[in-house]
Amino acid sequence: MSAPAGASQRVLAQTRFEAMSMLRNGEQFLVSILLPLLSLIILTYSPFPDLAEPRIDVVAPGVLSLAVVSMAFTGQAIATAFDRRYGVLRLLGVTPLGRGGLIVAKTFAVVVFYVLQLVVLGGIALAMGWRPELSGVPPLLLTIVIGVLCFVALAMLVAGTLRAEAVLAVANLLWVLFLGLGLVLPTGSLPGPLGTIAAWLPSGLLGDAARAASLDGAWPWTQWLLLLIWGAAAGLLARRLFRWSD
Repeated sequence: MSAPAGASQRVLAQTRFEAMSMLRNGEQFLVSILLPLLSLIILTYSPFPDLAEPRIDVVAPGVLSLAVVSMAFTGQAIATAFDRRYGVLRLLGVTPLGRGGLIVAKTFAVVVFYVLQLVVLGGIALAMGWRPELSGVPPLLLTIVIGVLCFVALAMLVAGTLRAEAVLAVANLLWVLFLGLGLVLPTGSLPGPLGTIAAWLPSGLLGDAARAASLDGAWPWTQWLLLLIWGAAAGLLARRLFRWSD
């Protein structure tokens, strides 16, 4: 008789399943790659809003941040909510994988899928003339990882506390709000107190951190710390409030 699979093997197997499910989901592909790609093209070639030149250098890191939110937050929140509604989470939660293993696998799957997003969107941005600071590539990648962790935690909070239909509406609404609150464009370009508020929200923190790394080669420690605080708070709330079945 063969020995049972270890914890790491179970998580990796579930990660493969989650990643393949994302790849086969046409709606997820649309939200995660095509919409950020359209944003990249429109904002780069449109004269509005007024941005520093070359525009692509400002727009590209924001679009990579938008891809994080599309995949780690909107896509995961909706998928997890409907998995819960149809009883998938309840069944997986009592398998040897366990509830903790399931959440880890979902996070790993997001990272795997985001690598594909990064290759596609980053490659197109480079072809369009994006030239990030080479010294900023490591902090940009770290920003992306921290952003994924933060927004997956927020997705689990939303998906685990609202009904699936409500999650569908809320996740898409928040995607639109995040888009305008510092994610794609600098928080400093937003009017009045809106920019100040956006700079403290996860969307503004992620967008500004990505731009600081890409444009200036900076290591945005403050934004990283605040993103981790947002993620930790969302994770703790999700752990207490998450419902594994409707």
